[in-house]
Amino acid sequence: MKVTGISFIRNAITYDYPIVEAITSILPVCDRFIVAVGQSDDATAELIQSLVSDKITILPTVWDDTLRKGGKVLAVETNKALDAVDDNSDWIFYIQGDEIFHEDGLQTVRKEMKKYLHEKKVLGLVVNYLHFYGSYDYVGDSRSWYRREVRIIRNDKRIRSYRDAQGFRLDGKPLPAKLIPVYMHHYGWVKPPEIQQAKQETFNKLWHDDNWVRTNIPDVDEFDYGEIDRLKRFKGTHPKVMQPRIEAINWHFTFDPTRKKMSFRKSLLHAVERLTGVRLGEFKNYRLVR
Repeated sequence: MKVTGISFIRNAITYDYPIVEAITSILPVCDRFIVAVGQSDDATAELIQSLVSDKITILPTVWDDTLRKGGKVLAVETNKALDAVDDNSDWIFYIQGDEIFHEDGLQTVRKEMKKYLHEKKVLGLVVNYLHFYGSYDYVGDSRSWYRREVRIIRNDKRIRSYRDAQGFRLDGKPLPAKLIPVYMHHYGWVKPPEIQQAKQETFNKLWHDDNWVRTNIPDVDEFDYGEIDRLKRFKGTHPKVMQPRIEAINWHFTFDPTRKKMSFRKSLLHAVERLTGVRLGEFKNYRLVR
C-alpha cells in the first residue's frame, strides 16, 4: 500500500500558518508528500525547503487571484497537488495548512487504510474534527463548526476538490466513505489578534469582492475573538508538533463556557444533537456506507 500526502500553502509566515507542523504530523504514514507552494510575499518557499525529508516534493504554483467567488482558488490549488500524485499511490492523505493530525491516530489511520484498501466502494475516509478558537484552551461547541470531513481519498483522478476545498466530490456527488476513529485539530482560529485580523481582510477576498470586504470586515487593528456563540474548554492533549507554538503564545483569551449567544432555533437544534447525536440539516461532502 502506497500513501501520498498533499497540501497547499501561500504566505504561511505572514498569516502564521503551522504548515510545517501540518506536514510533519502526517509524514510518518506517507510514502511521499506533495506540497503546492503558491508564489508568496514572504519566505514560505524557503520554509518548506527547510524540511529535511526525501519524501517531500515541492510543486511551485501561481494562484489565480481573479477567482474571487466561493473560495474556488483553494480548490484549484488542491487539485494541482492531486494531479501531481503518482498513479501507483493507493490513498491520498490531504491536510490543510492550519490542520494538525494527532499522533495518537497514526497507527489507527494506517490500519484503516489497509482495512478498506480493497473495498472499492469506499472512496474516502472521514475524520473527526476539533476546532480551536481564540486560544489553545477552547474548542467550538456549536453547529457553526463542521464535525467531520473527508481527509483521505482513494487515488481516483475523477475525485476533485469541492467549492472552497473543505472536502471532495466525485462528479459533484458526495463520496461514499467510512468514518474512522481519529481526530484532526484545526487551529485556523488561533492566531495573534493582529494577524487574525489581517487574515480576515485578505482571505475574504477569495470569497467576495472589494465592496463586500469593505462593508463586512471591520477596519480595526486586532480581531475581536469575543464575537463567538459557544465554546467549551479543551480537556485533551495537543499534537506534540504543536507544543512550541503553544508555549510561545503571547496573547490572552478567556471565555465563559456558560455564556450562550445562540438563537432559539440554533439552541433547539443544538439540544437535539446533544440528546440524539444527530445533526439535523448537516452539510456533508460524504455519504457514510455500511
